[in-house]
Amino acid sequence: MWFMRQAGRSLPEYREIRQGVSMLESCLRPELAAEITLQPVRRHGVDAAVLFSDIMIPLKLAGVAVDIVSGVGPVVDEPVRTGSDVDRLVAHEAGDPAAVAEAVRLVVAELGDTTPLIGFAGAPFTLAAYLVEGRPSRDHLAARTLMHAEPDTWRRLMEWAADVTGQFLRAQVRAGARAAQLFDSWAGALSLPDYTDHAAPYSARALSHLDGLEVPRVHFGTGTGELLVAMRDAGADVVGVDYRIPLDEANRRLGGRTPLQGNIDPAFLAAPWSVLERHVRDVVERGRTAPGHVVNLGHGVPPTTDPSVLTRIVELVHSL
Repeated sequence: MWFMRQAGRSLPEYREIRQGVSMLESCLRPELAAEITLQPVRRHGVDAAVLFSDIMIPLKLAGVAVDIVSGVGPVVDEPVRTGSDVDRLVAHEAGDPAAVAEAVRLVVAELGDTTPLIGFAGAPFTLAAYLVEGRPSRDHLAARTLMHAEPDTWRRLMEWAADVTGQFLRAQVRAGARAAQLFDSWAGALSLPDYTDHAAPYSARALSHLDGLEVPRVHFGTGTGELLVAMRDAGADVVGVDYRIPLDEANRRLGGRTPLQGNIDPAFLAAPWSVLERHVRDVVERGRTAPGHVVNLGHGVPPTTDPSVLTRIVELVHSL
């Protein structure tokens, strides 16, 4: 069992160490990023660490003007919406990941061989959605319009995003991460045909940057119950499942041959323990139908979560 990258947000030690430091800056300070990565491992006794990073970091390293605005999320100064915008974007080469690689090395040095580190990067569609919309969107209409109205422009945008995020993920593995997760926050906005034609090939391209490194590849998205097979076929060894469908149904859709990750509903974290415990046990039991199961949340940890609840979940799962 492990929690996704946001696990630290609920910890008082995380809030203390982040004071006065922006999100993206904290990801690019090796000692700080390493410490934040290690905090949930020390606190909760999880079975893996997840690199503290953000899906915007590869864009930041490539020189794209982007920031995380409080109460809004990622905001891109110059949205990419035309062919000439894409020409300007693809002139940016992938930046130097040395700071991130150093954070990985610091974490691995402390964890040793007992606890693996999982690398983390955003999937190309999610990166493209932010680049086109310029900020978080409910329906990603501008991105979905671009993919249909200007397919060649979309292709060039997605190829660039796939290579930038794929190289970022590869750098983490080469520095010592022992598994890698591609995180597609907004893939659930797509129909299955649109995902298959306009997103999955580029997730496959991003994951192909890990070829030859022999690490497990996890592919996770939110609202992606209808896309699970296509996500697996893009090159994943493990498919993450959000909280919207039960794991036994996800296993059925995947043909009973794919390990799963998931999918405790974050809404239960603030419920009475008796309610949460029943839910966790149900998730674990449904996960037994799959050939393998990494117990996880069906998305991130809400920052208001009581950290002791997370620790108690880990103890319960380990007892099972």
